[in-house]
Formats: sequence, structure tokens, C-alpha cells
Amino acid sequence: MSTINPVLSIKQMECRYDGLPVVHALNMNVTQGSLVCLLGPSGCGKTTVLRTIAGFVEPTSGSIEINNEVVSKPGYSLAPEKRKLGMVFQDHALFPHFTVEQNIAAGLTAISNAEKNRIVGELLERVGLEKMGSRYPHELSGGQQQRVAIARALAPNPSLVLMDEPFSNLDLDLRERLGNEVKDLLHDRGATCVIVTHDQYDAFSLGDLVGVMNDGEIVQWDTPYNLYHEPSCRFVAEFVGDGVLIPANLKSHDTVETELGTHVSDKVWPYAPGTALDILVRPDDIARSDDTGYSATVRRKAFKGAQILYTLRLASGRDVLALMPSHDNFSLGETLTIRLEADHLVAFQK
Repeated sequence: MSTINPVLSIKQMECRYDGLPVVHALNMNVTQGSLVCLLGPSGCGKTTVLRTIAGFVEPTSGSIEINNEVVSKPGYSLAPEKRKLGMVFQDHALFPHFTVEQNIAAGLTAISNAEKNRIVGELLERVGLEKMGSRYPHELSGGQQQRVAIARALAPNPSLVLMDEPFSNLDLDLRERLGNEVKDLLHDRGATCVIVTHDQYDAFSLGDLVGVMNDGEIVQWDTPYNLYHEPSCRFVAEFVGDGVLIPANLKSHDTVETELGTHVSDKVWPYAPGTALDILVRPDDIARSDDTGYSATVRRKAFKGAQILYTLRLASGRDVLALMPSHDNFSLGETLTIRLEADHLVAFQK
């Protein structure tokens, strides 16, 4: 995690509920203009981290700094409204008796009406609601309400924007479209943002960097590409993306033997020959083979438009996933010949 000009700096933070640690020894730096995501399963502590940054929870130990000012430490917590943060909640949290324009302007104080109108008008245009300023929240769709919530958070030009599962209540197509628009808007305004989500798609499409959390810790902080292709531990390998760990035996420092044959990797492992390993096999690592290969039986299939995700049963009884073009429409119970087609292998010692 970079330490250059951090807008947000968390140092050795611990949070407890009823005496039990839910976040421990957490360190995190977010630089100016970065859009980062905290990704993890329910109960991993990610929402507690966000609430602590916002000032709703006081850490048991450690500290939080925003723009080099300590805002949280044991025994001291700067009030949320004084932290110069923008907040976007999962349920939008709009004022029902305010119009769209009034909601966006709610955090704008000590400026002229002309300046307030300019900011509101600019944001309405950016979020595509320029003709809806006089409407009330109940007259808007869920996606439109979320656009208003995002515009309201950005209106005061905050040092840091916090988003808690911002797209979880939206359908998939709208999430993708709105997510891209929000990312462009945040980058265009030079905003610094922390997003909490349990959804990998949101994290990978939005985050410049993603911190994967498990049991109150960030277990890997990296780019989406590296989280998928270079998971640092078994949890990240199994949580991020689709994949299956299959047993392997290390024949030499770059060669393994699996039930799908002998494979040479582009990396050298620091283990002695004969070491028992588990190899991560992604769906795009499995290819159909018309000649030599290994038999597998179709157990399940999920149509995904241009591709079909198959669950294949190997001769050993182990299942792997395979992503294949949808014009190859195999039936349940059909036997295929496959091969492992992966130059880059991820391995963990048993």
C-alpha cells in the first residue's frame, strides 16, 4: 500500500464488539485520487472499518488520520460531520421531504445561492438527472435515487468519499452501467473513495486497488489483476473468481504432476521435489481436446451468453470448472476429452 500523500491512513487499528475483536492490526493507506475497495464475505469486518473511518465506531487501539489529522484513536473521536467526508449508503438515505435539488444541496453551507445552484446543476447533469431536480425521492427509481445520493456526497467536494455496498440493491445491468459512470465521475473530479462490497464484480470494475478481508484482516491488497492471477493465500484463491484446487506433486522446481498430466509452469517454486501441492485451476485453464487428453463428464452447466460454464467430473471424482464457447453445447452426462492449458500456475503447499 502506497504511502505517498495519503488522504487516509489507518495504523494498527483494532475494533471490538462485546470484547471480541472484529478488526485487528489493520493498516491501510489511500492516496489522493485513488478509488479502492474493501472486498470480503459477510462478517469479515469491512463495514466496521468503514464505520470507524466515518466516525460512527471508535477503535479499541490504533489510529485513523485524514489529511494528516488524527480523527480517531482510543479515547478520542472527531465528530462525523467534522471529518469532511461524503457518505453513500446502501439504502440511499435521502431526505424524503426534500426534492432532488434540495437533497444534493443539503451539505452545502456558507456559500452563496448562486454558487449552490451552480454546483447542484453541474452534478445533476453529470449524473443524468438534469430534468428531475424538482422531483421527490419516491418518484425516482432505485438507480436514480442512488445517483442522487452520489451527487449529494460529492457536492461539498469532500476529502474522502465512503460508499457502503452502493450498488447491491440494483439489477446487474444497471449496476454495471452506473458503476462505470460513477467511476468516471469520481476520477474526473479527482475524488478519493473507499468502497465496501461483498461483490467481486463491483470491486474489480471499480477499484484501482482492492483489499481482500477475512476475519478482520486485509489478507491481500493488490490490483484486481493480481488478486485473480497471483492470489497470496488459499483464501484469496478460493474467494476471488471461480476456481478449484487440485492436488499435485512437484517433480522439479517448475514442473508438477497432476491428474490432468505433467505441466511446466513459467515460475519456479521454492519447494523441494516431491513436495505435495495444490494447484489452482481456473475455468479458462481447461480446454477441450479432440485428440489426447483426459475424460471428464458434464455434471452441471450455466449458460452465460457467448460462453457456458461447465462443471466437469474427472475420473478421480473431483470436479473442475470449464468455460467454453456456447456453440459447443454439451449435454448433461456427456463425456468430453479435456486438457489443462495453463502456462502460469498458482500453487500452495499442502
